[in-house]
Amino acid sequence: MVAVDPGSPAARAGVAVGDVLVAVNGVEPRDVIEYRLLVAEANPQVRLERGGRLVDVAVEKLAGAPLGVTLSEAIFDGVTTCDNHCEFCFIYQLPRGLRRTLYVKDDDYRLSFLYGNFTTLTRFTEADLERVIAERLSPLYVSVHTTNPTLRASMLRNPRGAVSLRWLVALVAAGVEVHAQIVLVPGRNDGDELAATLAELALMVPGLRSIGVVPYGQSSMSREALRTATAQEARDAIATIERYDAWARATEHPRAWAADELYLLGGVTMPALELYGDLPQWENGIGMVRAFEAEFEGRRPPPNAAGSGFFQAIDGAPALGYRAMRGRRREAPPRGATTAVLTSTYGAAILEPLLARHGFGHVRVVGVQNEFFGGNVAVAGLLAGRDVRSAVADLDEDRLLLPDVCLSGGRFIDGVAIEELDARVEVIETNGWALRRALERGRAA
Repeated sequence: MVAVDPGSPAARAGVAVGDVLVAVNGVEPRDVIEYRLLVAEANPQVRLERGGRLVDVAVEKLAGAPLGVTLSEAIFDGVTTCDNHCEFCFIYQLPRGLRRTLYVKDDDYRLSFLYGNFTTLTRFTEADLERVIAERLSPLYVSVHTTNPTLRASMLRNPRGAVSLRWLVALVAAGVEVHAQIVLVPGRNDGDELAATLAELALMVPGLRSIGVVPYGQSSMSREALRTATAQEARDAIATIERYDAWARATEHPRAWAADELYLLGGVTMPALELYGDLPQWENGIGMVRAFEAEFEGRRPPPNAAGSGFFQAIDGAPALGYRAMRGRRREAPPRGATTAVLTSTYGAAILEPLLARHGFGHVRVVGVQNEFFGGNVAVAGLLAGRDVRSAVADLDEDRLLLPDVCLSGGRFIDGVAIEELDARVEVIETNGWALRRALERGRAA
């Protein structure tokens, strides 16, 4: 246990931080999902390991009430790792020496349910299907890329890629809600292949709820003979996707959207926020810009604490993803402080005109160049601490606002801790509402 809520049933029973969960009601749970079902019962009997000894604890609580603990892991019996070798996989493009968890390739449907991780289903089994249906583990998020069996096997570099989409068909037929992803690789699954994939996915109703098309991201460390999309290729893909989505809206078939990044690359105006539905692929970078603008302008409420993306709130789930501690914040800026906003180069393209339209043209927007990854990596979530530190050194402003999406556990992807940066750096939540509030605090001071 990494946290025990004060006054919770677990705390009253004597459960403490550092205890290791062994069993609930005599059953050793495989994951936090099974754990949730077991502790949902009234007065569960919990077996813990404490200081090398087994301890049985009787917890008094009502059925359905949370136990009141946070676990260190979501999967207890080992994460199902990915045995694909996708030619476009970003993990293969990471430099050496980063934290070990960044190199883990998971293909576990349980993490898809819990956190919205995309699974290719190449390691999915009959037993997995039975459990998903029985326990209604929905929604799930599936990496499709293409419905062409030969091409999919080639792109995944796994012969099972040619047949594993049969599980997608089975999930949809069983009423499981699914959101699909297509990583678009120029010359591979774009053009006619993209149109054919959208047409085939359209048949998977009503379970398939959305399709997100995101561009292939390439760092300077890629060893693949692939290339990134040109502006014209981005425009062509957008035209195909928008043409399909217009038909889907009229016929109640699965919706499809292009990633915001494709619109920025192609220089195409993004759709209005209303056309993104309930933003089911927000965390995939789809509709994020329009949602941010609406939050900044007060047309949309701030997202909840778990984020407005894929995370499914499960009592006991570890503090990962949007529940992770991000970094320091400063609530009271000094009087008369000048302000700059640190973001990615893509982020700067959005923020500069947005701030100018709303009376914050005096605030400098700094698009930090991603030298750490290079290539076409230009999103805020992959900003490296060393690049931010270099950019900060040339700034004179009193306050430097940094979006928390680039931090996890208070560290950047390259391991640099937020405490290692200039004290002027103020971490704020990555939403338009938080940025507007931070800027107005500075103006009021």
